[in-house]
Amino acid sequence: MSTTVIGKRAPSGTSLRAIYTHEQLKRLIAPRSIAIVGASPRAGAFGERTLANLSGYAGEVYLVNARYQEISGRPCYPSVAALPQVPDCVVITVGREAVEDVVRECGQCGVGGVVIYASGYAELGTPERIAEQQALTDLARQHNVRIVGPNCVGLISIDQSFGLTFSGGIRFAELGAHAVALASQSGAVGNAVFQGSHMGVDFSHLLTAGNSCDVDVADFISYLAGDASCKAIICIFEGLSNPERLLEAGDIARRAGKPLIVHKIATGSKGAKMAISHTGTIAGSQDGWRALFERMGAIVVEEFEALAETAAFFARAPRPRAFGAGVVSISGGFCVIHADKAEEHGVALPEPSGGVRATLLANLPDFALPSNPCDVTGAAVNNPGSMDNCCDAFLASEDYDTVVLTHSYAWDLLIPRIACLGPLAERRNKIACATWTSGWLDGPGAFEAAQHPHVAVFRSAERCFKTLALWFAHERARRQREADAAGAVETLSNQVSESARQTVAHLLADASAGVLPSAQARAALDAYGIAMAPVQVVTSGEAAAEVAARLGFPVALKIESADIAHKTEAGGVILNVHDAAGARHGFATLMENCAQHAPGARIDGVLVQPMMPGGLEVLVGARVDELFGPVVVLALGGVMVEVLKDRVLDFAPLDMTQARRLIGRLANQVLLDGFRGQAPVNREALAKVVCRMSQLIADQRERITELEVNPLICVAGEPVGVDALIVVKAPPAP
Repeated sequence: MSTTVIGKRAPSGTSLRAIYTHEQLKRLIAPRSIAIVGASPRAGAFGERTLANLSGYAGEVYLVNARYQEISGRPCYPSVAALPQVPDCVVITVGREAVEDVVRECGQCGVGGVVIYASGYAELGTPERIAEQQALTDLARQHNVRIVGPNCVGLISIDQSFGLTFSGGIRFAELGAHAVALASQSGAVGNAVFQGSHMGVDFSHLLTAGNSCDVDVADFISYLAGDASCKAIICIFEGLSNPERLLEAGDIARRAGKPLIVHKIATGSKGAKMAISHTGTIAGSQDGWRALFERMGAIVVEEFEALAETAAFFARAPRPRAFGAGVVSISGGFCVIHADKAEEHGVALPEPSGGVRATLLANLPDFALPSNPCDVTGAAVNNPGSMDNCCDAFLASEDYDTVVLTHSYAWDLLIPRIACLGPLAERRNKIACATWTSGWLDGPGAFEAAQHPHVAVFRSAERCFKTLALWFAHERARRQREADAAGAVETLSNQVSESARQTVAHLLADASAGVLPSAQARAALDAYGIAMAPVQVVTSGEAAAEVAARLGFPVALKIESADIAHKTEAGGVILNVHDAAGARHGFATLMENCAQHAPGARIDGVLVQPMMPGGLEVLVGARVDELFGPVVVLALGGVMVEVLKDRVLDFAPLDMTQARRLIGRLANQVLLDGFRGQAPVNREALAKVVCRMSQLIADQRERITELEVNPLICVAGEPVGVDALIVVKAPPAP
């Protein structure tokens, strides 16, 4: 693959250093000794709550508070420096005003890590508080001490039976073999998911980053990838100042064989503003984040309430092979519901054949059909063995990766029905799913089923089949990455000559900020091998008629003005002009329209262009994103792009494999394959245009802020651009 550097700037703080490794964070997250600065006997105080959450911790715990000689029978020391040994980790529970001095003392003493609860830092957005947070970052670098926070609720490790947190309600229990770890910027949001442990989901860690003056969620992912106690990782975050760090963390998790389940909050405009005030981070472009997750191979879960269930599934699930599921139910109605959801999410439910069909026939009443979904009917209540046999038939077959058992009624009598799933799936080395559709969410058998290492419990058919769809897509993407890695990298960058780059640099050298004149924009695209429809600028109605006749009717007339980026909105486009009289009249009409709708705009004339033959219209654009750097955008619809809302984005420059994959991510693939008699799009030719656009924005990122070919007419042969837009920023001062 081609090398892509994400991000166009080097923000302050965490973005200036490499991601922390598992070993570098061990003293912080798996400490052998802990000190609480601000320890207190007062009920409800943060220091008192933290000590209570360390009651099961096997390491040394030291209390620090100059106001006390002892607390709860434990000695209390006046400072960190006065402790009998240097602790691995220090939890600072004092107010903001005292935090910096404590962190400095910790650094001077050689403490490994610090957790800071105090708030009132960069999340307030004031220069003074931003500077105070930066001072903590500087101390972390100066003394090589890792800092979590400020403005965080701390760390929880079930594996080590400790909570470096003031939160309560933690369920400390024996850790299962398929636990999930959770890294979250927000403490409250992370805790909400973490309490899924009370519903049977095993969690090994909850690591909250808060304002992330030093350690952030990417570092947490890096640590958890090397921790044997978890089998899958959840990451909940609002934004990062350098997205490339998350990409690196995702790669570390992937190499460790740990599925990374991502839930991004602050996805809307209001949410993004709240993210700035809440954690002081930047909530970036959602298209950019989606592209990043695609590159990472992350499993994106958009429904917050589904996070725990999805992660618990991936912690247990083997790799799928057949990409199919079987469904067993005692209810015809739930068979229909599950079939609907499977179809909605593209999960195949293959019809039974061979041994599966024979087993179903042998265990179903005469009036039931051996289908998938399989309705064993209410008769199975009195003959639970029949349901076991039907579930096992699906699990035993190579045509099915899992069986989904619908559990619609929570009742002690029915516990054996759901209890059968675990042993059956374990015997076949597969995973079984139970859709707990009863309104009694924690009814009899729910907790026990959720804890079995070969069973995943879902509180709805919707979540179950959405997760199965993610499972299959994740495996297909893994196989595709392996195939891509084994193949040759096809890059077009060597097809863009140095002379072409110099040609464009020369075109941009003296350009003033704003929209580049059409002739220069087309010359830049031509240098990079992007074909555009012929066009000529005229300055009179008579010239418009002459040029139109020479180019061949029908033609399109378009206003030429660097001050009018979107010509249609100013009445600056007339299509299908069929004769000389129409060309003269059209010229005059365009001048009148623009005088009315864009008064004061500089008008350089009118573009005369032949009407293009019909074909699929797409937009190929590129821009320099504030957070992600150069990106390329592909969208269906041409001028209707805002209506179709079918767009995809990736980071520039792209190689041909990445460009093909970008095209394949468009939702309406049927339009590309030829719809209602239209010829299929030449995907290879389109991929070359995408590559060249991506190379252009990557090469000229210091001058071009955005460029766009819209529409690009995709016909059976080479795509041809109709309109081009390039926006430049002012040249650097000499």
